[in-house]
Amino acid sequence: MSELSPEFQLIANWINPGARVLDLGCGDGRLLTHLQQTRQTTGYGMELDPAKVIAAVERGINVIQSNLNSHDICHYFDQDSFDFVIMTQALQVVSRPDRMLDEMLSVGKQGIITFPNFAHWRNRAQLFFGGKMPQNTSLPNPWYNTPNIHLCTFSDFENLCEEKDIEVVARTVVNSKHQPTFAMRFAPNWLGEIALYQVQRKPG
Repeated sequence: MSELSPEFQLIANWINPGARVLDLGCGDGRLLTHLQQTRQTTGYGMELDPAKVIAAVERGINVIQSNLNSHDICHYFDQDSFDFVIMTQALQVVSRPDRMLDEMLSVGKQGIITFPNFAHWRNRAQLFFGGKMPQNTSLPNPWYNTPNIHLCTFSDFENLCEEKDIEVVARTVVNSKHQPTFAMRFAPNWLGEIALYQVQRKPG
């Protein structure tokens, strides 16, 4: 079994044994492979990069090559086809994150989403003191060459969930090494660099 990243390990802890899983932007299929081997999950991955699609298929993963900005997930799958729909470090990359949330919670009962926090103190400091867009561990690309087109804060995301009647089932806030700290419990939007959210539609 391939070594799993700390972020994937945190996500795997939320997945129930035998669950049906869809991984959006699945890369080389590393997370789905781990879930199949350790939790006997079934499901699919969706990935745009042809080389990563081939790598995932070689791992035995069912992969659909697709651009999430061009094709609706609902075009491929029926409502509630999956127990979990996962999107790691990609919500800020898609053209309409709000619509992506709707689609995730149409084909899946729950969504698991991770993204960097634009309100982290280091980003605020770089903007305030340097007058430049932040560039650091969680946001490594310069502003002119970044895939991130819809950066947001934890508060922004939770406000969007509230507007859409989406319930936050669980949240984990970590630093760039995917480790939580005691202080993050009291000021997550200030001190947290990355968040992992587990969400679902509110009853009714």
